[in-house]
Amino acid sequence: MRLNLALIAMISLAPHLSRSQGPGLASGHGPIELGKVQWLRDIGKAQDLAQQSGKAILILFQEVPGCVTCQRYGSQVLTHPLIVEAIENQFVPLAIYNNKGGEDGRVLKLFNEPSWNNPVVRIVDAQLKDIVNRLDGDYSPRGVTQLMIKALQSTKKPIPNYIQLLKESFSTHTNQLTFGMYCFWEGEKKLGGLAGVTRTLPGFVQGHEVVQVTFDPESISAEKLIDEAKKQDCAGQIYASPSDLGGIYKSSPQLKPISGFKSDREPQYYLMHSDYRFLPMLPIQASRVNSAIANRRDPNIYLSKHQIGLLAYYKANPDKRDPAAYQNDILKQWDYSVVNQIAK
Repeated sequence: MRLNLALIAMISLAPHLSRSQGPGLASGHGPIELGKVQWLRDIGKAQDLAQQSGKAILILFQEVPGCVTCQRYGSQVLTHPLIVEAIENQFVPLAIYNNKGGEDGRVLKLFNEPSWNNPVVRIVDAQLKDIVNRLDGDYSPRGVTQLMIKALQSTKKPIPNYIQLLKESFSTHTNQLTFGMYCFWEGEKKLGGLAGVTRTLPGFVQGHEVVQVTFDPESISAEKLIDEAKKQDCAGQIYASPSDLGGIYKSSPQLKPISGFKSDREPQYYLMHSDYRFLPMLPIQASRVNSAIANRRDPNIYLSKHQIGLLAYYKANPDKRDPAAYQNDILKQWDYSVVNQIAK
């Protein structure tokens, strides 16, 4: 199915691996429907790069200019810095306009995709064969992240930790348990690194130091989390919301109803007192990084390459630092101009 697109092949495209000079659109200056991703617009070039790199091609079929749904997908999903990085680094990104003729129209017909449609994402190999089922009707960040993970699994490619954490951060159903212990710094150290825990927050309840733990019950059950907390000597008191936990609340007399939680001023204490505090990250990453620092493990295993580059940049440029960066929304805190600069 190798396509010889002579017309587009005549267009000179810059190297794919450079963020600042990538083929397609300069970050932040293209149509809102395409977000911040550096998309190829030449399917032949995409096939060549896929063949050379061994990467799959991630194709966005998108209406440009598009409807509100198309614009939201670009502005809310395809601008998330870790989704952008995953698309660009793990795949060969290709954008096909579904409301245009010419080569876009020819590719649309090749894949039997409807025109003037909401966003569709397909991940294919260098021969343009589907690796996973097409993503249609799911316009959430979680949807495209799960699709990328399935494609990496299908092609037996390693899944970077930051992408796995990204997926977990989009969990649509989480619960909370609050654990009392002698020191909430130790509580965050021990509980923040558990698989299935998506966020930790230190604070106080009825005079006790506690850690509020948000978790995904599909990854770790409330019962298992309680057992782990007990093993770590972090369950002197256990507080919960009956509405969150349903049956387990009734069957576990040790649980007390939560009320009057007051957060501490220094969340993720070990992270806060390190250079990692200058780095934009997900709450789940903050919990993992804090635990890693406290346990003298490498925090970088939970970060993306761009985040590690940003960390070095902020260390070298004190005037650019924000000491509360890790606590802020990564979408608002992320500086693409700096990322473009360090990616040159």
